[in-house]
Order: sequence, then structure tokens, then C-alpha cells
Amino acid sequence: MIRCRRGDGMRGLAVFISDIRNCKSKEAELRRINKELANIRSKFKGDKTLDGYQKKKYVCKLLFIFLLGHDIDFGHMEAVNLLSSNKYTEKQIGYLFISVLINLNSDLMKLIIQSIKNDLQSRNPVHVNLALQCIANIGSKDMCEAFAHDLPKLLTSGDTVDFVKQSAALCLLKLLRIPIDIIPHSEYSVRIVQLLNDSHLGVVTSAASLIEVLSKKSPDEYKGCVSLSISRLSRIVTSTYTDLQDYTYYFVPAPWLCVKLLRLLQNYPPPEDPGNRARLLECLEGILNRAQDAPKSKKVQHANAKNAVLFEAIALIIHHDSEPNLLVRACNQLGTFLSHRETNLRYLALESMCLLATSEFSHDAVKKHQETIINSLKSERDVSVRQRAVDLLYAMCDRSNAENIVAEMLTYLETADYSIREEMVLKVAILAEKYATDYTWYVDVILKLIRIAGDYVSEEVWCRVIQIVVNREDVQGYAAKTVFEATCHENMVKVGGYILGEFGNLIAGDPRSSPMIQFETLHSRFHLCSIATRCLLMTTYIKFCNLFPEIKTHIQEILRSDTNLRNPDAELQQRAVEYLQLSKVASPDVLATILEEMPLFPEKESSLLAKLKKSQPQAEDLDSSQTEPKHRPSAIMSSTTNAPKPGTSPSASDSSKLLDLSGDVQQLTNGSSAINQLSDIFGNLNTSNGFTSDEPIFNKSDYLKFIVRQTGILYEDEVVQIGCKLEARSNLARLGMFYGNKTSAKFTQFITAITCPGQLAGQLVCQ
Repeated sequence: MIRCRRGDGMRGLAVFISDIRNCKSKEAELRRINKELANIRSKFKGDKTLDGYQKKKYVCKLLFIFLLGHDIDFGHMEAVNLLSSNKYTEKQIGYLFISVLINLNSDLMKLIIQSIKNDLQSRNPVHVNLALQCIANIGSKDMCEAFAHDLPKLLTSGDTVDFVKQSAALCLLKLLRIPIDIIPHSEYSVRIVQLLNDSHLGVVTSAASLIEVLSKKSPDEYKGCVSLSISRLSRIVTSTYTDLQDYTYYFVPAPWLCVKLLRLLQNYPPPEDPGNRARLLECLEGILNRAQDAPKSKKVQHANAKNAVLFEAIALIIHHDSEPNLLVRACNQLGTFLSHRETNLRYLALESMCLLATSEFSHDAVKKHQETIINSLKSERDVSVRQRAVDLLYAMCDRSNAENIVAEMLTYLETADYSIREEMVLKVAILAEKYATDYTWYVDVILKLIRIAGDYVSEEVWCRVIQIVVNREDVQGYAAKTVFEATCHENMVKVGGYILGEFGNLIAGDPRSSPMIQFETLHSRFHLCSIATRCLLMTTYIKFCNLFPEIKTHIQEILRSDTNLRNPDAELQQRAVEYLQLSKVASPDVLATILEEMPLFPEKESSLLAKLKKSQPQAEDLDSSQTEPKHRPSAIMSSTTNAPKPGTSPSASDSSKLLDLSGDVQQLTNGSSAINQLSDIFGNLNTSNGFTSDEPIFNKSDYLKFIVRQTGILYEDEVVQIGCKLEARSNLARLGMFYGNKTSAKFTQFITAITCPGQLAGQLVCQ
């Protein structure tokens, strides 16, 4: 029998818990719980008035039953009544029950808020503390609206004891994280900041956490915390410190407060005041010096506390990015952790060095550890550490080490963990494009990438290499030869099909890559590929009919086969039917016009980098292009061609120069071209770009029809009909013009000219 006196415990609760533990089955437990619930319900509804002890005991039983996983639908009012008790244990149980079981939409919420307000005004600090804990535990919008003005007042009051100030700061911090605007008035900001000078460690630590959040929401109102944080930090970490001597944790003075102060300073730029700047530099140098000292204890707690302060100091140094000496020292200190036996230290070191690699002051210092980083990539057991090593190699890469890093990443990719392969493929593709000086090297890297990790190569990667090849005439022949020799993976078949369909004629003179061999090589993979790839290959086949008329008959037989003409996939069947008819009906000239080479791809940003930023938001911070701000890569890498001079129209041979997006955008003039007085089809839409049209829109009705259609007639009279057709795919669009002769006579000296006015010159390509 459990012996318990009325004054120091609850005997009935202890007996009930013991009975539950002694139950042999779930059914027995449920019977005991239902029996107890019936007893409690009868007590609450009985005529006899229950005293505080009995209410507390029954409320505790209900709380225990709820924690066992059973629903409780009564007893809430009795718990609210306990809040008005003057006994600590009864009030504590009442707040505990409400914090755990209360429904935020309950009708009792107004009574609860009123009881909490009464306790906040109490002279008993213990009752005030219980109320603050309840507010923080519930943390609802009603609580925010009810106590948003009371908490700052309680926090900054001179009569509030230390442990209540600490609870008030943490409670306000919890409410600030709720999506509702409850920022304290500016009248409290100065007094809240002054809490950083409090002598009580709990108060100043909780205040630092609160001010860190407030400074992000209202940086100007709380900028006074910078000087106070530096002063307090200086008194703690300098060699002659006298502050908080009683709060030393394993020979490290107040490590948690130091971490919070350093994190708070990261919300602001470097201090402008010379005195504060000098004191902060002294603190940071002292932390770096102390990290190099011999450990004063072999216990892990000492190392953890010491390293916590060190890593936060390094984060502040990186944030300021204004002291080259400190940045280099921080990099060297992190380099010593790359071979540390502790996995967490290696991970944190790599993560911090990723940020250091983006600074122009420490980029070269990070590169000195390249071999160590590559070795950790090969030998590290933890996949998260290997992933950080990949991130660091990506961040530290520049033109001087790009080929080495890309080669190492390709080698590691063969055995890399499956969870990081897709991200590695993106990063290798971006580095190869960004720092390629030889386009043949770029093609080799991407095609090797597809061979090694073809299943993880996204559509953006193989589409990107096609764009590069199409835009660069000097690499088209090499690319056609390379993909012809390596059509293994399906993504490689896609690349090979597209490039051979466009530029297969460049290698057709070699007997080893004759037209028939090119076709047979691609078609041997046809039945092993997906529907999307087969559709692409069919487009390649019809382009072969134009490039190589000698194999047209053989291609027509393939298109005529039942597996294509009667294919269950509608897209594949439609292509087979249409391409077959096109090859039969169209004359060679018409076929050549329809199947001419694809136009160049005008792009301003690589889609690969956009995909990497989307899949990994921090990739933008790790973009090593910050180390070379004057040489940001264009969408087609670094072109060696020159842009057309201002005031001149590019000739046909200069069409490739229009894609040099790294150069300045030039305005193309229309000169004296004859357009038969047709109005500008874009009308007044051009005024937003800084240019206007002198011609009135006399065909406005046709123009308005075209706004909601992809095909429309722009101009028509008894002689000629002029229309246009728009084709759009993803971020690319093509606008084609067609001219119809409505007379029986043939046109003579018929000339057409299309100009790109103003800023559109850099965005449109005319052919």
C-alpha cells in the first residue's frame, strides 16, 4: 500500500497510476480508466463542494489519462478555477492542464486570459512566472493581442525580479515568432537594449536572444545594441576579463552568452565608431588566439564550448568581410579541423569555408586546402560531410583550378552517394560552362557526365549543351563526331539525335560516320528509349531526309512501319504520319525551308544555375562568381566575337554576334528599308521601352485579334496578305511571318525587312 499524507502528495493519484501500471491487458486498462472517469465526473457534478486539494487531484488524473492517449471532454472549468487559488501547487496544476488540454477556440479562453492578467499583476513573483510560462506554452494569437503591451512593461520594470525578467523576455520572444505584428513600442527599445548590461546571466542571455529577433524586425530602433554587445563581449573574452567570473563552463567564460552576442552582431554591418571597431577586433583576435592554445581540459565539454564560440566568431568575421588578416587566420584555423577525428568539426569547418571561399580576401587561402578537401571527398565516411566537400569545391572553383576540380568531381561521381548525384551533376555542368576556355573541353565534360551519371542528368543539362553547340559554330563538328561515337545512355541519345539532326552533315564525309551509319546508330537505340526520346529521334529522321536525300527512302520505310503509324501513343503516331507525308509531298526547296537549322538560343542566364538555386537556396551564396565580379559568365560562356558597332546593321555573316549577351546591348536601325508603309505590329507597346512609333496603327482590328491568338492576319488588301504565327516553348518563342500573293501574277523585286527597335535588339534575333 502506498503511504502518502494529504499535505505532501496525492495518494489517490498514486494509487490510480499504480493500478494502470499493474493492468495485464489493454482491455483491463480501459476498464480501469472508464471507472475512474465515471468517478471523477460524479465528483464534479455532485452536490458536495470540492476543496482545492480534491480539484487538483482529479485534474491531475484527467491529465494523466490524456497523456495515455484518451480524449478528455470535461474538467476544464475545474482547472480554470484552480488558477484563482493562492496555493502554488494548485495554481501550477491548473496552468499545466490548460497548457496541455485547452482548445484555442474554447469559450473558456476569456476566463483564462483574465486569470493570467490577474496573476501578472500579482505581487508574488512565483505566480507571475507561472502566468508567463502559460502564455509562452499556449502562444496563440489571442495571447499576443492580450499581452503584447503588458510583457515589455513587465520586462523593463525596475521592480521585476531577475527570474521573472528572464521568463518575460523568453515569453515575448515566443510571441514574436507568431505571424502577427507585436513589436514593442519604441519607448521600450532603449530599456530592452540596456538589459545587455544586466549582471544576471539568465537575464542578459534571454535578452540577447530577444534583441536578436527584434533587431531583424526593426534594425534602426535597436542599433544601440551593437556598442553594448561589443562592450559586454570585450569584458568576457579579453585576457583581463572581470565580468561573469562565476559563470565559467569548463574554463570557457559564459560561452552561451558569447555565442548569442556574436550572433546578434551579425545583424549589423561593421561598427563605424573607431573605438567599438577596435574593441571588436580585439575580441575576435583574442578568440582566434585562444583557439590555438593548448586545451585546459581533455573533456569534450571544454572543446565543445570553446569551438562554439570560435565558429560564431568566424561567422561574424565572414559577415563583416572587411578584415583580410582575420579572414585568412580564420581560414587557416578551419583548415586544421579538416582532418580532425570529430565528424561534426569537419562538417562545420567545410561549411564555414564555403562562405570564406566567396570572399575576395580569403578565396586564395581556401584554395591552399584544395588537396585536403579532395582527399576528404574520397575518404570521408559520412555522406553529409562529403556533400559539404562538394559544396566547397564548387565555391572555391575559378579559372585557375576549374579543370582539376571538375576532373576530381567527375571521378568521384562514379562512386558518389545516390542522394547527392543529381546536385553534383548540376554543379559540374555549371562549372564546366562557366570556366570553359576551350569548347571542346566543355563538350567532353558534359558528355562524360552523361555517360557516368546519365540517370541523374536532368533535362536542363542536356538541353544546355545543345544550346551551347547550336550557338558555337566552331564546336559543332567536334560535338557531332563525339556524340556519334558515344550514344550509350538515353540522355546521350537525345543529345546525339538533336546534334546529328542539325550538324550531322559536318561529319558525313568520314566513311566511319556516313549518313547511313549515323541513321543506323541512332535507330538501333530507338526501341529501347522512352516515348519522348522516340519523338525527338523522329524529328532527327525527317531532318536527315533534308540533309541526306540518299537515305530518304530508307527513312520513309521506318516511318511507314506499323509500329509507328499505329503506335498507341498519339504524339508518336502523329509525328510518324505527318513526317511521312512531309517527306513525300514537299519539294526539296520547301523541305529545306521547313527543316532548316534551328535558330540560335538567345539567353541571359544559364537555366542550370537557376535550377541549382531552386533546389538548393544556399547555392546562391556559394556561387564563386562573387570572387570574380568583373567576369560574370554569360549564357553562352565567354564569346570571342565582337558585338556590332552602334548605328550599323549586322550582316548575315554577323548573325552569331547577336548572341554575345556579355557585351552591351546595341540598338539596330532600320535604315532605308522598304516595308510598304506597314505599321509596326507592336504599336504603342514599344513606348515602355523608351521608343515610339511614328506610324499610326491603321490595321488596329487585325492587331487586336492577334493579342489573343497565336496566328493572325496583320495586313490584307487586294494584292497581298501578310500574317504571322507564334510558337512558344518554355522561355523561348519564335514569331514567323508569311506572305500570300492574291494576284495571278508573280511578285517581282519583292523585299521584306524586319527590325528590332530599341531595347528589343538585345532580346530578339531576326533571320
